[in-house]
This record gives sequence, structure tokens and C-alpha cells, in this order.
Amino acid sequence: GVLFRSGQQNFLRFDLAELLQKLRQFEKAENVLLQALEHDPVSDLQALIEDGRYLILLAKIYSKIENTDGAILSLQRAREVQARVLKRVQLDQPDTVPTQKKLAADICAEIAKHSTNQRDYEKAIKFYKEALVYCENDHKVMLELAQLYLAQDDIDACQHQCAVLLKSDQDNDAATMMMADLMFRKQDYDRAVFHFQQLLERKPDNYMTLARLIDLLRRAGKLEDVPRFLEMAEKHTARAISEPGFNYCKGLYLWYTGEPNDALRHFNKARKDSDWGQNAVYNMIEICVNPDNETIGGEVFENLDGDVRNSTEKQESEQLAVRTAEKLLKELKPQTIQGHVQLRIMESYCLMATKQKTNVERALNIFTEIGTAEKDHIPALFGMATAYMISKQTPRARNQLKRIAKLNWNAIDAEEFEKSWLLLADIYIQSGKFDMAGDLLKRCLRHNKSCCKAYEYMGYIMEKEQSYKDAAVNYEMAWKYGNHTNPTIGYKLAFNYLKAKRYVDAIDICHKVLGAHPNYPKMRKDILDKARAALRS
Repeated sequence: GVLFRSGQQNFLRFDLAELLQKLRQFEKAENVLLQALEHDPVSDLQALIEDGRYLILLAKIYSKIENTDGAILSLQRAREVQARVLKRVQLDQPDTVPTQKKLAADICAEIAKHSTNQRDYEKAIKFYKEALVYCENDHKVMLELAQLYLAQDDIDACQHQCAVLLKSDQDNDAATMMMADLMFRKQDYDRAVFHFQQLLERKPDNYMTLARLIDLLRRAGKLEDVPRFLEMAEKHTARAISEPGFNYCKGLYLWYTGEPNDALRHFNKARKDSDWGQNAVYNMIEICVNPDNETIGGEVFENLDGDVRNSTEKQESEQLAVRTAEKLLKELKPQTIQGHVQLRIMESYCLMATKQKTNVERALNIFTEIGTAEKDHIPALFGMATAYMISKQTPRARNQLKRIAKLNWNAIDAEEFEKSWLLLADIYIQSGKFDMAGDLLKRCLRHNKSCCKAYEYMGYIMEKEQSYKDAAVNYEMAWKYGNHTNPTIGYKLAFNYLKAKRYVDAIDICHKVLGAHPNYPKMRKDILDKARAALRS
């Protein structure tokens, strides 16, 4: 071995270890460092600083060879050495204090990072906090700490950390995004929207943020605010209309406002893109399988809209749409395990959409398999319930849906939660349990104020109880959030206006519906003529 002496040699030692590490000769590098650290306790400042450097490099090597415990131990020794260095420089070299403090903070942050990887969140939080004692304005550390609090579901601590960070760096996008996320989790939609607006005013073509905002505005019942942000993006960049992200966002807005065909056209423009393609294809499949956003398997409106529903024309267009969905499924190339499960769920929804007995059974088997493998997998449980409803096994469907209704809501499964609550409400309405249905519908509206279906069911309950005024108020909301496009809801609204003796309003809605659907059944005879006659008498 090479013999080292004096301080001059120590630098060579460090350089040699660093070189060996770069050449990926980790064991040799480790030996050089261990040898350098083998000495009697030192109190000389220079020697302490050198020991610190050796220990940090040693930790880096351990981390390269995935010896996390070794890395953490070396870092903890480095932290002790660094504490002594800090004590000494305050007396001997005060001008180097900031640099040494930064190093102390980095050591702590490094320990925290390793602890996070080992899922020891408590320890990670402790060391990030210590890092902030040395450098109270380290934005990166603050953000990491906030993310840890979020992972632990400690919403208040996370919010506090984000607020502190935004005080010293108000344009921090990551912290603004996290703040918006937090408000979303707390269902404080107005404040969530506020934080997203700030992001978009800085960067109108940040389509990831815009897509999240559109979902939020829908949940806040403020879809009418979306066009302003779409226009902002168009003004900001001339290329907007041809960009996949922009088309995806526009598609989302159209889908949410009851324009499925236009939505398909825009999603189609994003379909080949590496960032947006997969989500666009998923949405296209959902639209094909259920363009009018009906409660699949539900029975309440089945009997009412029978004649429209069972027309040959409607059945032919449904089969064509299912074939399109099957073609689109082939374009999905999931990269993760979650993605593969999602694809199987989607394939099963398409099988159910054919309404053929053997296909529905195949779908049920896949849902059951996924539901058994993964506890509380909401999309799979909802799939099972839907398959049971299509097969007219209501009690079995109800059991799955009641199970979902007991679970805590989360943002990832928001759509399936909503659909499950609606389907269970449908079952309760069928068996005359209006109160239980009402509770579920209120829950839908708490999480999504634009939920047309929830208002429609509420209207139906009121109508059955012969409170036509209240029924009209709910159908008004359903008509509003469906962007005044759904003729079935228009019909029901006009009918309840007629019953509530609001003749002028009834006539007004009839004109709107018949303007778009001139042959809409029964509207003229049942409502329009009666309302006119009532006004004349």
C-alpha cells in the first residue's frame, strides 16, 4: 500500500478515493477511506474537517452499492463530526460558519432521504427538521418535508410547511401545486382553485395544471369559469389549438358539459401523444361505452325513457361505439403494474357494454379476481356491482355497493365512488327507500357539485313525493350542469314546471328542447299544448 503522511498526503488520499469511486472500484475506495479514518481521536480543526469529508464520501459509496445501513451510519458519524466542526469555526474561523452550516444541513437531509427510502418516515421528518435548524430557508428541504407530511396524511403539518415556504418564495410552483392539492383534499374547492389560478396566470400553457383545474372547477360547480382559462392559453401561444395538452383539456371541458361527440374529436387530437395519449384513449373508451353518462345497471330511469332507449337506431349506435372502444383498447400500452390492472378493468367494462350474458360473466370473473388480490379495490368492486345489476342479481350488487359506501373517499377513485353511490341510490329508490337514497345523493354533491345525475335522482324523488316545486328546483340544477343539452332532463323539468303551475317556464324549456330535438316524443302533446291552454284559460 502507499504510505501517507502529513496533511498534504490527506488530500491525495481523498482524491484517490474519489477517483476509485468514479472508476466504480467501490471496495478499493472504501478501503482507502476506512484506512484514513483509522486514527486516534483528533481535536484539531483541519483534521476534523477532513474526517467529515471522508465520512460523506464513504456514505456516497455505500449508497452506490445499496448498503443503506452503512450509508446512514457513516452519515450519522459525519453529523457528529460536523457538530464539533461548527463549535470550533465559530471561534476560529467565523467567516466560514455559513458554509459549514450548509454542510451540516446537507448531511441531515441525506440521512432523511435514506430514511424515506426505508419508509422510516418519523426518522426522516426528524432529520429534515434538523436540517432546517441549520438552514431555515432551504426550499428544497421544506418541500421534501411537506411531501413527507402529505405521505403520512398529516394535512395540517403539510399545509403549515407549504405556507412557510410560500412566504419566502411565493412563486414556488411545486409548493403552490401542493397547497392546491391540500385544499382539494379538504374539499375547500374555492381555495384550491385560487392556488391553481396563480399557477396558470404565471404559465397559461401549463396543461397539466389546467387539466387539474378543470376537474376542480367541475367539483366546485363552476364549469362556466373554464373557457376563460382555455382562452388564456390560446392567447399565450399561437400553437395552442394544435397542442395535444390543450386539446386534452378542451376535450375534458366538453365531456363534462355534455358534449361527448365534440369531446371525442379533441381527445382524438391528443391520442398519439406520449404524455397525453394514454389518458385521452381511456377517456375516449369511457365516452364510447357510456356517451350519455347513464347509471349503467340502474333501473330507475330505465322504465321511464324506455321508448328512446330501446329504439333500433340507439341499439345500433351503441354496438358501433363498443366496437370503436375495443379498437381503442389495443392502443393502450401500460408501463406499470397499476396500469395493467387499470387496462384489465377497462377491458371488462367494454365486455359488459356488449350486454351479452357470456361477456358479462367474463367481466365479473376478472373483477372478482382483481378484488380478491387487492383489498378495497374500488374500480373492481364497482365493476362487480355493475355486472351483478346487469345480470339482475340486485342483492349481490347491493352488498358490494354498501361495502364501497363504508370506505373513505379518496381523490384517485373519485369517479368510481360517485358512480357507486349513484347506483346504490338507484337501488334504494327502486325499493322506496328515499331517505337512504337522499343521503347518498347529498354525498355525491358534496364531492362534485356538478353531478347532474345526483340532481336528476333528487328531482325524481321529489316528483314521486308530489313536491313538484322542489322537483323543479333539482331538475333545474341537472339542466344547468348538463349545459342545457340533455332532452330527457329538459322534458322532466318542463313537466314539473307544468305541475308547479309555472307555465311560461315550461313553454320556454319546451322550445329549447324541441329546437334541438324537433321530434322529441310526447313533448308537444303532454306539456307544450297543456301549458298554452292553461295560460289562455
